[in-house]
Amino acid sequence: MAARPVPPVRPKRRSRDPLAPSRLQTILTHALLLALAIPALLPLLWMVSTSLKPDTQIYATSGAEGIVSFRNLLPHPIQFSNYPDALRTVPFLNYLRNTLTLCIITVIGAVASSALVAYAFARLEFWGKSVLFTLMISTMALPGQVTMVPVFALFRALGWYGTYLPLTVPAFCGSAFFIFLLTQFFRTLPEELAEAARVDGCSEWTIFLKVVLPLARPALATCALFQFMGTWNDFFGPLLYLNDPGKYTLAYGLQQFLSMYGTKWSQLMAGSTLFTLPIILLFFFAQRTFIQGIATTGGKN
Repeated sequence: MAARPVPPVRPKRRSRDPLAPSRLQTILTHALLLALAIPALLPLLWMVSTSLKPDTQIYATSGAEGIVSFRNLLPHPIQFSNYPDALRTVPFLNYLRNTLTLCIITVIGAVASSALVAYAFARLEFWGKSVLFTLMISTMALPGQVTMVPVFALFRALGWYGTYLPLTVPAFCGSAFFIFLLTQFFRTLPEELAEAARVDGCSEWTIFLKVVLPLARPALATCALFQFMGTWNDFFGPLLYLNDPGKYTLAYGLQQFLSMYGTKWSQLMAGSTLFTLPIILLFFFAQRTFIQGIATTGGKN
């Protein structure tokens, strides 16, 4: 007797998650987020469009409609020459080199010093640890304007006025926010890893360098990104301590450009676009690491 063919087993249709949002809810959510994003993106769009406009278009709409007009948002004709004109008017490349130099130095100093201090708070036991950690956290509530005058007097007495030292040396003393962030991350690492390394004969310094730091890359990258953006956008630091135009940074140089050529809106916006573009690209390429670092800092294994 021939065996009867076995009918193929059809996979069961997955039941829909009752908590999953419907397609209509997803569309409405995206529409709401897009509507909320427009006010935030409008100044950026106006800056980019103005950087491509001829001066005749910028001043043609002055008056009742103003230069911020939806009808005037698109440049006509597009004038790319505003960018090389802006680069010729002020030494943007020199400002860019100065800014990148400060960013690299401060990122290295802030991340390295903060990681060392955070490791001590998170993994080592010493007298007065809780009191010192509380004092360190309390400094985050102190506005920078309160310490601006005494810090300026101190750096001037040290002979650092007119140099990059006031803008770079404090970064090597650590940042309270970065120390707190890294301390929280280091505390989530299993203590068994350090114990196993100690059994193998590793010193505390070796454990810090070869065990803890490789696992803390997302948190370190987050601190580096914060420090880079803070130094990149810093205006008051160069305003207080720099008096040589050859040492100006981009943020301070743009302010000087506005003071000298305030009527050249197209070139000013071209310079501002060039100033903003590296930060946008940095955040675009580092957003996954940035979000991962923030998420893992608050998590537990």
